[in-house]
Amino acid sequence: MKRLKVKEFMVPLDEYATIDEDSFLVDAIISLKNAQKDFDKKSYRHRAILVFNKNKEIVGKLSQLDVIRSLEPKYNNLGKFDRMSLSGLSTQFIKSIIEDHSLWQESIEMMCNRVKDIIVKDVMYTLIEGEKIDLEANMGEALHAVVIGRHQSLLVTKESHIVGILRLTDIFSLISKYILESEK
Repeated sequence: MKRLKVKEFMVPLDEYATIDEDSFLVDAIISLKNAQKDFDKKSYRHRAILVFNKNKEIVGKLSQLDVIRSLEPKYNNLGKFDRMSLSGLSTQFIKSIIEDHSLWQESIEMMCNRVKDIIVKDVMYTLIEGEKIDLEANMGEALHAVVIGRHQSLLVTKESHIVGILRLTDIFSLISKYILESEK
């Protein structure tokens, strides 16, 4: 893995869906749809949008899960429930939260109608330092960061500026290729 560099497998920033943090969520969805349509058909489609601020710096990500979560504003009253299913709570307890807080009770049309008023920065995921990796890093470092942090992607930096994204799907594609070649 030391001879393989992150820069060989990343998606450059100019090929990835981006949106201004002050944009409406519906504009982000349109941006993602357009990026998926325009992206190389031989590769995996984008599943997130990178969010930039007024200084054109990437400050967050907006995933498909973030969009879905934004449809139910009552999640904001529950606090931090990220990775709840990984924390050892029973399925019954998790289901009771849905009932106790009346989650997902409105019609899908009503929930989706709210999207027109949602601003990207209000629902995006804010980046943490462990989600970044240098352009010249080797893929072993990238694999370690993804596994330890349970990240779906890493932002690729050059001299502290974000220049691309290394997605879990691209890493898996690389690993799969080597695994299948070893079977021959």
